[in-house]
Amino acid sequence: MTDVATIMIVDDHPLLRKGLRQLIELEDDLELIAEASSGIEALSIVEDVDPDLIILDLNMQGLDGIETLKAMREKGIAARIVMLTVSDHDEDVVAAITNGADGFLLKDMDPEEIIRKVRQAALGKMVISDRLAEVLASALRRPEKTANNVMESLTGRELEILKLITKGLSNKLIARELDISDSTVKVHVKHVLKKMNLRSRVEAAVWAVNQFSDN
Repeated sequence: MTDVATIMIVDDHPLLRKGLRQLIELEDDLELIAEASSGIEALSIVEDVDPDLIILDLNMQGLDGIETLKAMREKGIAARIVMLTVSDHDEDVVAAITNGADGFLLKDMDPEEIIRKVRQAALGKMVISDRLAEVLASALRRPEKTANNVMESLTGRELEILKLITKGLSNKLIARELDISDSTVKVHVKHVLKKMNLRSRVEAAVWAVNQFSDN
C-alpha cells in the first residue's frame, strides 16, 4: 500500500486554496488535512493536525510567510515546509531557505509541476523552481578561502552526509544508505550546519553543490 503524505495549506487567498485542494484531491498518495487563511490561524492548529508537509504562502496579510515559517520552526514543527509565492526576489528566496524552508515554488508554475514538486518534498527532497535555482546558488556562494576552510573542517562521515544531502535525501534515506540510525544522521547534520554557519539543509545543499561542481 502506498504511503499517503498529509498536507496543510496556509494561504490568505480562498481561490488559491481551492485550486490546490482540487489538485491534491486528484492524487491517491496526497491528502489535504488542514487549511489556514493566515499565519496566526496556522500556528494555532499546526501542532494538532501534525501534517507531513506544509504549503505556505509568502505574502500574507498580518503575519507573513517568513514570520510564520520562523515561528513554526521555533515551535519545533518538523514538517516539511514549502513556500509557494508569486515573488522571485533574491532576498525572499534566501530568507525562506535560511529560515528553515524545504523549498520555494512559484505560483505561476504549471499545476502538474506544482504537484510533482509537492510530492518530491513530501518524500524528503528539496524543491526549488528551476528558474530560482541559480538565484539561490549565486546568493549563497562563499569566498573560496572560506569554502576550503569549511570543507577541511568536516569529518569523513560529515562529508559523506553532506554529499547525500545535496542529492536531496532525507535523514531516513541517508541512514539507510550509510547503515546508521536516524538519530546519528540528525546529530551529524546538526554538526555540519554549525560548522558551515548555515541554518538549513537546503542552504547547505546548494552551497555544497557549488563547491563540488567547482572542484
